[in-house]
Amino acid sequence: MSAVALVWFRDDLRLRDHAALQAALKAGLAPLPVYIHAPHEEGTWVPGAASNAWRHRALHALDADLRARGSRLHVFAGDSGDVLQSAAASTAASAVFWNRRHEPAVDQRDIALRRRLRALGLRADAWSSGLLFEPWQLETRGGDPFRVFTPFWNAARRQWNPMPPSPAPQRLPPFEALPGETGIDALGLRPAPGWDASFWRHWTPGEAGADRALDSFIEEGLHDYSAGRDLPARSLTSRLSPHLHFGEITATRIVARLADAGSVEERRAYVRELVWREFGRHVLHHFPHTSEADFNPRFNDFPWAPPDPRLLRAWQRGRTGIPLVDAGMRELRATGWMHNRVRMVAASFLTKHLRMHWLHGARWFWDTLVDADLGNNTLGWQWVAGTGVDAAPYFRVFNPVLQAQRFDPQGDYIARWIPELRGLPPRARHAPWLAGAAARGHIGDYPAEPVVDLAKGRAAALAAFEHVSAGRSRAALPPPQPPDP
Repeated sequence: MSAVALVWFRDDLRLRDHAALQAALKAGLAPLPVYIHAPHEEGTWVPGAASNAWRHRALHALDADLRARGSRLHVFAGDSGDVLQSAAASTAASAVFWNRRHEPAVDQRDIALRRRLRALGLRADAWSSGLLFEPWQLETRGGDPFRVFTPFWNAARRQWNPMPPSPAPQRLPPFEALPGETGIDALGLRPAPGWDASFWRHWTPGEAGADRALDSFIEEGLHDYSAGRDLPARSLTSRLSPHLHFGEITATRIVARLADAGSVEERRAYVRELVWREFGRHVLHHFPHTSEADFNPRFNDFPWAPPDPRLLRAWQRGRTGIPLVDAGMRELRATGWMHNRVRMVAASFLTKHLRMHWLHGARWFWDTLVDADLGNNTLGWQWVAGTGVDAAPYFRVFNPVLQAQRFDPQGDYIARWIPELRGLPPRARHAPWLAGAAARGHIGDYPAEPVVDLAKGRAAALAAFEHVSAGRSRAALPPPQPPDP
């Protein structure tokens, strides 16, 4: 048998376009696929429950794909360094290969592991994870990281040279069980009780599921993507975000598949969103503190409202009385995903109308989204809150009623996720509290009034911004108040 290379799978649960696997094969080494469950090594952002539910199924899909080629996934739980050292010793491996991740805690862990493995005489190499650009590849003309997306996008277009796709190997060598192995089911990733049951009517984790999602998008969504991606009632987005997060498909493969699909304008609009996703990794790589703290230090003294458990719970459960916000939060609970336009509206409501720090929302999304990605989650929340790079100004406050009227004009999305409002005329679904007493008899136990008066919440948010803009110290402003009875 050839010398062995441990191929360490992480958030790259695929066999095509897998640089670490290809490197082992090109070096004439026998790849031994390894997965290590080590959430304690991921710092303060331990994977959330929805991510774990997806990972459980994605690992089974990867294992099945490996078995179809004569191999299988060797699964462990514990400290990554100890597992890799033990597995290398028991197989006389000469190398350990993996594809890079780009979260601060994981990156630091990997740097230390590379030193440890090389000190043992092993070849230890990290490879590209299938991004269009590694986070350090693009820089300003002055050699600095980008803080604004449009120049980042322009730089990406100037240096555009994505890697071509590579096929999955047809056959892989088998290996006997290694000391300390466990099973996927023993990792405890699957929820009990199975609150995720409704997710899987919408998703198929794994490489084949990613392919089907991309096919569906090309056939049904790409033709009207640039205009339709903001309409939550229509299925015009790619829904590839969880597949991208778990590495079941790469951005480079998506770009290659789109080369002859749709119009130039629609392709460019979608690829721009892929590059926005990579901008999140770029920012997190260069400013790792932003996963926990405001990028803009001006907001260090911002008078955020003390988190009110009642208001936070109403937001989390889709019970704020603001239909577009509640529809999004209920879609999240039912599917593990939320339409991006509605994500922005829900985030604005929490950070502006309720004036809660964006971390309260970021933590909830982290636990409940199947596409929870640290770079994207941080970038998105800080963008809406006005605290991050290239952020929407804090004084830009989304009006959730106007947003619903514009992007869900007939209230179809609202009616889909809030059955209590289906009996209302379409336009009354946007703001049922304004529809009069007659409408209240048709909404069941849905809140008759919003948890906060929208005009007062907006005014309080602007007053808070003026407070910090004037350079005042962090003084306690009145927290958001419910509407007058």
